[in-house]
Order: sequence, then C-alpha cells, then structure tokens
Amino acid sequence: MKKIVKKIFAILAIIPVLGFGASKTEELRIGYQKSDPGFILLKDSGALEKRLKTIGVKVTWIEFPAGPQLLEGLNVGSVDLGTVGETPPIFAQAVNAKIKYIGYKSAFPKAEAIIVPKDSPIKTVADLKGKKVALNKGSNVHYLLVKALEEAGLKYSDIQPTFLPPADARAAFEKGSVDAWVIWDPFFAAAELKIGAKNLRDGVNLVNNYQFYLVEESYIKNKEVIDIVFDEIKKVDELLTKDPIGTAKTLSTINGLDVEALELAHKRAVFTTQYLTPKIIQDQQEIADTFYDLKLIPKKLDIKSVVWIPENSK
Repeated sequence: MKKIVKKIFAILAIIPVLGFGASKTEELRIGYQKSDPGFILLKDSGALEKRLKTIGVKVTWIEFPAGPQLLEGLNVGSVDLGTVGETPPIFAQAVNAKIKYIGYKSAFPKAEAIIVPKDSPIKTVADLKGKKVALNKGSNVHYLLVKALEEAGLKYSDIQPTFLPPADARAAFEKGSVDAWVIWDPFFAAAELKIGAKNLRDGVNLVNNYQFYLVEESYIKNKEVIDIVFDEIKKVDELLTKDPIGTAKTLSTINGLDVEALELAHKRAVFTTQYLTPKIIQDQQEIADTFYDLKLIPKKLDIKSVVWIPENSK
C-alpha cells in the first residue's frame, strides 16, 4: 500500500512539469486597421497589455488593410477580435465565417463618401452611369454605393465596380484609371485635403456607417477578456471625443497619416462603444437583405443568430 501511495505522489509531483494544471499564458490576437484611431491609440498606450497581464493574457496586434481581410483572419483562426464597418461581417457570414458581433460604435455617416477628381465632369451620382467606380469589395462603403445609386435612380449594374484596397484605389484615382472612388476616413479626408477630391455623396441621411466589434465565435467564452477590452476602448473613446486635435497629432506620429486629414476625420466621427441593440441588429439585417436581393451574397442571413448580447444588457 505504501508503495502505491508513493507512486501516486511521484506522479502528482511531475504533473506541473508535464503541463497539467500549470499556469498557462493565454493570448488575445487583435486585428486592426491603419484607419482605426481607437485600436491604434490603445495599442500605443499599452494600457490593455497591463490590464490583461494581471489575468495571464498576452496581447498581439495584427494589422490588416481593410475589414474583409480582417474578418478572413477571424474566420481562419489567426485573429480573435477585431473591428470593421457594416458590410464586411455580412459578406463573412454569407460564406459561413465563424464570427460573433459583440459591440458597435454609434453611426457616423459623414465619414464615408463617393468622391471624384476636382476637375471631373461628374456632378451627380446619376452621372456615374457607365463609369468605373473604385471600392474595397465587401467594405462599409459597398453599401453606401448601393444606396446612393438607388437614390439616384440607377441600378448597381449601371456602373462598373472596380474592386481595389485603399492604397491601390488612391493610385488608380489619381491616375484617372477610375472615374470615382468610394472611401472612408481618414483616406476620404486626405483625398479632399491633399488632391482636392470632390464629395459627390456622403452617407448623411442615406446610411448609418456603424463600426462593429467582432470575435471568432469560440472566443465568446472569454467574457472577462472582452469586458476588459470594452472598458479600455471606452477610455480611448472619451479621449478622442475630448481632444480630437491632440489625438490626431498623436496618431499621425504613429501611423504616418496626415495630421490635418486625421483632424477632419475626428470631427466627422462619433466615438461611443456599446453592446448591440435590437435596432442596430435590424439595421444590419436590412443591409444583408439588400445585398441578397442584389445577388451580392449567396443566401439570406439571420443577423441575430451571430450576435452576442451579455445577460446584464438584455
């Protein structure tokens, strides 16, 4: 019997060495974009790293050129959490991506627009018929374009969409390879200020332009981590709201974007992070239904089925 007890204690003694029951540092991989002031400022501050370190979680930041690419990162498991515009989650859900909405920022429709070169003969959205229009496929501006064409009495098939990420679209726009460009801030602001681009139609009284926070669906169990992220991003929201000029200067030194463009972008933005409400879910459902009707996505979607709402906010 004594020999058996000794063997048991010997096994227990080596369990930590083997990793069973030992403390293990987890990781939160955040996808962000160069145009996202909230996550860039949070990353620069190191505040989230300090908070999460206390519960054994390491933070890794991964930059993406736009929302669709970020959500692909979520879907394949290379990212745990990220923030994108309205449209990318719809295209992602349409191909069965493993995502969950966890929060959103209030509408800021002034922060995206259809723009044309300063000397363009195009004066109205109706003039876009038959023209080449650059946009990032599946990004927030995709819906703006659809609604603007509808408002002008045009069909989506009346224009020639040219799918390009922001940097390539800017180059094509300046060369005259495309007739118009649908883009968001701060790239929109930079095009206005630096090359004199004209605002043909922004999102005011047309679209909401929400920004959404999403996680890879299995990460939803890490509520403590998500709560800490929300707590820290709300602090950054307050800073951006109180000091748009100061934060623009800070961001410019970090991401290299033009400080004047960032200042203009901040004036057009709304920085308020919160959990999704039934109205926000319905607004997102309308976008999904519109894209299905246009055959831009292959199936009808139920947005509510991929939304996480914490118990204490219901």
